[in-house]
Amino acid sequence: WNQHLKHHQCSVTHEEAPAKKLRLSKPSKSAALHVDLCKASSSTDALQYLLTFSRKPVEAESVEGVVRILLEHYYKETDSSVRLKIASLLGLLSKTPGFSPDCIVDDAINTLSSEKSHQVLAQLLDSLLVIGSQLPESPAVRLRLIEVAYKNLSDSSFGVRTKCLQLLGCLGLLEAPLGKDTAMRDVQSIISDYFGDQDPRVRTAALKAMLQLHERGMKIHQIIYDQACRLLSDDYEQVRSAAVQMVWVLSQLYPESIVPIPSSNEEIRLVDDAFGKISHMVSDGSWMVRVQAAKTLRKRTAHERAKELFASGEFSSGRKWADDAPKEKLDTNTVNLIASGACGAFVHGLEDEMFEVRNAAVEALCQLARSSPSFAEKCLDFLVDMFNDEIEEVRLQSIHVLRQISTHITLREDQLDTVLAVLEDSSRDIREALHELLCFTNVSTKECIQLALLELLKNLNKYPTDRSSVWKCLKFLGSRHPTLVLPLVPELLSTHPYFDTPEPDMDDPAYIAVLVLVFNAATSCPTMPALFSDHTFRHYAYLRDSLSHLVPPLRLPGRKQVYGLDSVDCGSGSGSVESAQLFLQQSLNRVSTIQNLEAAGAPELLDLTIRDLQRLGELQTELAGAADFCATFLRCQLLLMKALQEKLWNISVPLILKQNITVTAAAQQVLDESYKLEFLYSGLENRQVATIHHVRLQAKALQLILAARTRHGLDSLISSCEKFLQDVESFQRLFLTELPHLQDSFVEKLLELLPRLSSCKPVEQVKILQTTLRQSGLLQLRLPEQIHRATATIIEPTGESDNPLRFTSGLVVALDIDATLEHVQDPQNSVKVQVLYPDGQSHVIHPKPADFRKPGPNRHRLITQVYLSHTAWTEPSQIEVRLLLAYSSSCSSRLGWTDAMDSLHPAEGTVEGTIPFSKHVKVFIMPKPARR
Repeated sequence: WNQHLKHHQCSVTHEEAPAKKLRLSKPSKSAALHVDLCKASSSTDALQYLLTFSRKPVEAESVEGVVRILLEHYYKETDSSVRLKIASLLGLLSKTPGFSPDCIVDDAINTLSSEKSHQVLAQLLDSLLVIGSQLPESPAVRLRLIEVAYKNLSDSSFGVRTKCLQLLGCLGLLEAPLGKDTAMRDVQSIISDYFGDQDPRVRTAALKAMLQLHERGMKIHQIIYDQACRLLSDDYEQVRSAAVQMVWVLSQLYPESIVPIPSSNEEIRLVDDAFGKISHMVSDGSWMVRVQAAKTLRKRTAHERAKELFASGEFSSGRKWADDAPKEKLDTNTVNLIASGACGAFVHGLEDEMFEVRNAAVEALCQLARSSPSFAEKCLDFLVDMFNDEIEEVRLQSIHVLRQISTHITLREDQLDTVLAVLEDSSRDIREALHELLCFTNVSTKECIQLALLELLKNLNKYPTDRSSVWKCLKFLGSRHPTLVLPLVPELLSTHPYFDTPEPDMDDPAYIAVLVLVFNAATSCPTMPALFSDHTFRHYAYLRDSLSHLVPPLRLPGRKQVYGLDSVDCGSGSGSVESAQLFLQQSLNRVSTIQNLEAAGAPELLDLTIRDLQRLGELQTELAGAADFCATFLRCQLLLMKALQEKLWNISVPLILKQNITVTAAAQQVLDESYKLEFLYSGLENRQVATIHHVRLQAKALQLILAARTRHGLDSLISSCEKFLQDVESFQRLFLTELPHLQDSFVEKLLELLPRLSSCKPVEQVKILQTTLRQSGLLQLRLPEQIHRATATIIEPTGESDNPLRFTSGLVVALDIDATLEHVQDPQNSVKVQVLYPDGQSHVIHPKPADFRKPGPNRHRLITQVYLSHTAWTEPSQIEVRLLLAYSSSCSSRLGWTDAMDSLHPAEGTVEGTIPFSKHVKVFIMPKPARR
């Protein structure tokens, strides 16, 4: 059909060609819809056609025609359910990417005048809200929509009034009043009239509309405060919840304003009054309101843009009343009275029957404690008590909170005892969160260190799978408390001043745990190594090699030559990072002198630079991501350079096949590496993504040149050329802003030659491509501030066991997988487990979202089970387990109808694949034949 269309277009004049295209594509959707709606014999049929139509994507150029057909049917339709569906479709269609809904605003507004159904009217207003949101730069449209909302505010239906208030909140003009019809009243006074509406849903919508105005940067009038306070005692929980938010917002805007205290002659600052009222709401009858009140006690700012409107930078800490006021003399009785009320709010929250409220109260304590060390000390006992909560989520939250404020506090022995009791918990998440907490906890006495070590060793004995987590915990515990560990060393290492003691077993995880604690304490305690036995030094050398991430380099007197421990740590420190960054930049600058891919001596220079960058990544972990990224990028350039060497392309016909195989492999490798560059590294800016896509375009050009040399057929070559030209056009569309930075590049020269390429024959196209590719310059790579490589480390299985997993063939055996993931974006959707069997079979398993935990920023933990099965083997053999990172790359940025539709139907031209990003681990298994 496309070829026929092209042939037809060639026979008409140049001016008529675009018109032909428009007539073919524009009415397609609307014509089909019109035919369907005309065929509908009843309202049910029409509704069915509309439902089917709503599931299909619509191109931007067809939207207006579709809307016209829908509105034509809307005025004829008597059934309100069909009109309701048409009204919702108007909003959905206006969100079509690339379509500007200003051409349908008038038609959509006109439908309101004839509509009698309240439900349809509400839906039409909702669609108008969507249309208005799509046109932020059009004040005239906004003004019209606001007037429509104001006219319909008096409607008898709560649904219509609610939607009108939403419209005013989202689109209300922030500067000017509404106009003559509203008697110069501004949007706030109109919305506040509905705080007293008879329907609670409308009152809630009015409060939310006012909050929406605040979010958009409008300063709410102080007069609203009294009305919001009255709504705190509303009968309806949704109203009270929204009123709590409104009171908090006003307390941030007018903290120093003075308000009278009811039933007395006293006055109080507005921020203090608000805090007291919100604290009171923590005892509300509805758990939903209690959650909102507890959350609000800790909030700092509602919106970054509104910061300049706040006279006070942060909320009162909650420990004592008005602690952010000028330090004049205060009446102590008043302070005590209000402070106890505020304290009571947190206690009520922590002892609430609903776990959601307890969770919010714990989080509130955390936020306030982080900004006030004195408050952190006072709330410590309350937080530690929450470690015994009956709900796991609350226990976990309180552990995370204590971890966040651990810099401000030092645990007493009785508090540490309560904390360590949690190590008995059967939940792995709880235990690991506690290990993480202990890493950053300060303790006061050597008895505390002894107690912590004892409990951690019990934990290790009861749950052997916690081994790596316990060792890591003791590493930090030792390095934070060297002076407390020092007096315990003789007891911990069982040494004696006169007698030799037996050498402990190096395979014992508990002994290794003790050594990790001691060696980390020794880094800042130079007198400690004098207490070591000879075998302790030998064990240090062994552990320094086998567990270098847990055992630090030590300066041991007289043993430098034996263990090579003299200046292992001289590479750490900020100075070395700066010099490494300088070296990295110099390496890139050196490579940038290469003029084009055929420059003399270029391959040798690239080879040396790649080797330097790889070594830099190994030595300087902070720059490993950036160094690896640059090395991979330069490797792509080197592969292209070698593939385009003159001698390879001027050879006799019999050698072409062999040379083609080499170059084909190089082109494929560059493509694979380009996907690694794009999806394995985080922190990339648009400039780097454009550079990666440029390399990918070069590899595709090389593949096209190779396809032309093999001469499989003219038809396939024509389609390959068309596909390549589409890729060039989509590159131009995606990276239009980056094109000025791609001077002298392959793509810049291609875009200059694009008119010529589009008109010439495929063979001629290939010749132009080959010349352009060989003459194109090497792109200058600019590094972003932070760039990290996604990595995965499989902790379990270790791959060290010689005992095979035995199971009956045809049945399954579960293999536990435990892995840590660093800098992985969206692991729930991208991380997969691959199992390779000795016979070449490969299985890829997608873990459940619940198998992923997030112990810290940019870190995830995968704990899952993989089921293995196979036919009977004669002897045990090894399978390989590794983690893969799945990616989906589209060469164009076309967006589908909705996100759900995108996930069901990947865009045409989407490339999907996986990248191995962990080392493989070998596991012995033995499927046995079934017994007869």
